[in-house]
Amino acid sequence: MTNQTQTIFTFGNKLAEGNASMKELLGGKGANLCEMNLIGIPVPPGFTITTDMCRLYHSSGENQVLEFMFNDLFKAMQFIEEQTGTKFGDATNPCLVSVRSGSRVSMPGMMDTVLNLGLNEKSVQGLIDKTGNARFAWDSYRRFIQMYAAVVMGVKAATDQDEDPFENIIQEAKKAKGIKQDNDFTAQDLKEITARFKEIVKKESGKDFPSDPWEQLGGAVIAVFNSWMNDRAVYYRELNHIPHHWGTAVTVQAMVFGNMGDHSATGVAFTRDAGTGENLFNGEYLINAQGEDVVAGIRTPRQITIEGSKRWAALCGVTEERRSEEFPSLEETMPDLFRQLAEAGAILESHFRDMQDIEFTIQEGKLWILQTRNGKRTGAAMVKMAVDMQQENLIGQQDAIMRIDPNRLDELLHPIFDPSAALKCRELGQGLPASPGAASGRMVFSAADAQNWTADGEQVILVRTETSPEDLKGMVVAEGILTARGGMTSHAAVVARGMGKCCVAGAEAVKIDYKTRTALFGGEILQEGDWISLDGSTGRIYKGKIKTTEAELSIDFDRLMLMADLHARMQVRTNADTPQDVQTAKRFGARGIGLCRTEHMFFEDGKITAMREMILAENEDGRRKALARLLPMQRRDFESIFSTMDGLPVTIRLLDPPLHEFVPHEDSSQKRLADQMGISQKTVREKIDSLHEFNPMLGHRGCRLGNTYPEITEMQTRAILEAALNLKKECIISRPEIMIPLTGTVEEMEFQKQIIEAAAQAVFDDYNDRIDYLVGTMIEVPRAALTADKIAESAEFFSFGTNDLTQMTYGYSRDDAGKFLPLYLEKGILKHDPFQILDQEGVGQLVNIAVKKGLSSRKNLKIGICGEHGGEPASVEFCHNAGLHYVSCSPYRVPIARLAAAQASIKQKRAETEMLEKLQI
Repeated sequence: MTNQTQTIFTFGNKLAEGNASMKELLGGKGANLCEMNLIGIPVPPGFTITTDMCRLYHSSGENQVLEFMFNDLFKAMQFIEEQTGTKFGDATNPCLVSVRSGSRVSMPGMMDTVLNLGLNEKSVQGLIDKTGNARFAWDSYRRFIQMYAAVVMGVKAATDQDEDPFENIIQEAKKAKGIKQDNDFTAQDLKEITARFKEIVKKESGKDFPSDPWEQLGGAVIAVFNSWMNDRAVYYRELNHIPHHWGTAVTVQAMVFGNMGDHSATGVAFTRDAGTGENLFNGEYLINAQGEDVVAGIRTPRQITIEGSKRWAALCGVTEERRSEEFPSLEETMPDLFRQLAEAGAILESHFRDMQDIEFTIQEGKLWILQTRNGKRTGAAMVKMAVDMQQENLIGQQDAIMRIDPNRLDELLHPIFDPSAALKCRELGQGLPASPGAASGRMVFSAADAQNWTADGEQVILVRTETSPEDLKGMVVAEGILTARGGMTSHAAVVARGMGKCCVAGAEAVKIDYKTRTALFGGEILQEGDWISLDGSTGRIYKGKIKTTEAELSIDFDRLMLMADLHARMQVRTNADTPQDVQTAKRFGARGIGLCRTEHMFFEDGKITAMREMILAENEDGRRKALARLLPMQRRDFESIFSTMDGLPVTIRLLDPPLHEFVPHEDSSQKRLADQMGISQKTVREKIDSLHEFNPMLGHRGCRLGNTYPEITEMQTRAILEAALNLKKECIISRPEIMIPLTGTVEEMEFQKQIIEAAAQAVFDDYNDRIDYLVGTMIEVPRAALTADKIAESAEFFSFGTNDLTQMTYGYSRDDAGKFLPLYLEKGILKHDPFQILDQEGVGQLVNIAVKKGLSSRKNLKIGICGEHGGEPASVEFCHNAGLHYVSCSPYRVPIARLAAAQASIKQKRAETEMLEKLQI
């Protein structure tokens, strides 16, 4: 039988039909068991049913699968029998097995397992006669009935402790016997419990518990296949972007027993600390137990090392005397077996070149390794382990870089809630995790109130139906932002990420009443000033104040970033508008600013009044007077940014939003503005009403504003270049890049460029000096992408604004799409939210067209991306492959983009090497 049709692969006695490279077929568990067998690690013999059989089962059903692999299954069981000297189904010398799931990537706890399979009333007596240990035999049988009934027969899932009838029986028996631990039961106790278990099975399922071992085996295999599609496994895969079509393998393995007495044990070991990344062998174990006891927490597990045991005791307030008597480490109780385990751990880590999570059992003084896999770890541990292993020459730089999940770096950059404190707070609701981090504060409902409360020393959470640029001051002072509407690229989300602030967006169940200054969360009304807490990494909203802890960047983090930069081709810039944003981004390694939004600058004190006077002016003279007041303010902003970047490029987008976003819409604010300008409130209201647009995102904005009111473009150009020339006198280098937004035609581009060049020449004449600058455009209109060759004749650089480009390509409003996108994702209409992960088939095709056409017209055209996709790893990889020179993202996503850019470069080089090797073959 060839590997293509082989349904089962065996391993045992240093022989194996598979190896570690066969995870797609054998799952991670099966492939690694084969590999361990080949390198001499003590592994109980067994076999693995391939993932092909799982896929066949889900497409064709139970009968066809069992029929298809029956002969192979029979032969594989014979293999285990030969290796163990036992007989499956035999009453006097029974062969017992475990049946476990195994996806190609680790999904811990998501699927089902059955232990001690093969026992019945006759073979349990045979096990007693063979071992002389009646307690062990009846303990194994009751465990088997409990697991099999739950997993295969559907008799109350064993994880539901409150309703699990088996656990109820065990608790009743403990109470009647006056004992606390399962292992205090006698053999007779366990025999009686087993009889009661069988009664429960009959009552709940209407069937007798199966006594035929072959029936048991078939049922367990099918149950594991079914568990691939259980709710928790499906949710886990969706959460971790694991394809549903992969399927699970099933590993059947000879049982080894940690519950045979005080010379037996079971546990889990880690070759390094999964929480900190320290190179410390650690783990937990239990004497006289089976594996689920460690995981379920039925008994307090002990630490495997003396050092770990002492640390645990210190945390729990246990004295050293009590620790050594009641909770001794494996290193103390079984020193020789501990040494063997530590040696096995060292061999496995060296062989697999990664931290290993090892399940082990000690049976009557003999060590067995049941499983090894690359261990789960925190973001901080992930970075430390990768850097340490590279420095230990266990892995190379490229492997260290590829080992890190870029998104996990968020854990290192933002504050997080203290886990124990979060558990004590009630959850109010859920929104979108728009910007990572954790924040607590008093609820306020306006930017002005946010400023007033914080001026009094209070921490606040700004709660809005949705935010606009007018809310910027409140957002700046708030600890976090909560909105009832908007998506992952809404104004609140984008600005919060840029500030590194926690944000939960699109919490549509929250009903906000600005008049009463209240918010309704489910059935509970909270008032202004009430404390709430936001988890921007999960989207959860809590009542009350939760303690947070600040993340600190380590030396290992800096080393990882340096390695990433060495291997990346693309550079990473930042989207930043304030000196604080710029400082943050520079600290995280940004190599310039790819998007400076000038509109955010207009909401600071003094500027907004002049901006509104410009908008409400009756003629050009009035607009120019207001702009003349804005000019020195804008110039100071650019001086600050250029000075901070000191020689790095800064791309400045000219005014983009429609003008209605800058004017007040509340009566009181309109009255104040009218009084300031010396005109009637009616005049103000009429002018504001005239600015109304039915679809402002496709209306009078971007380059259309600059072409309608060229004086705005003139003022901004003058502010940019005067700032650069002022700094030049101080020997500070500035590299301004002026970006024209929303270009749709080359004529729009040319009209704006002429205004810029004329204003620039006037500045140079005034200063009797010059400075180099670039003029380019933002490609965010599909037509611009399709005519990029013509636009590149005028533009010196392109920057893809993929937020708007996605919006216009799909015809989805990014602020309203939250009403249907969740359903689209759930039903598979969309694979990903296109505002979070770049749509490579549609939007990506426009990007590729624009790059190709743009470079055909201008060979030295600089090309980047400044939409939110610039910090998303899959989108960064696309940008690398499309030939972009840089990506730009919010400050707190700069490290993510740097790592993703390096990984994209490494993947490309490896693919090219693989192709060359194939051609040589």
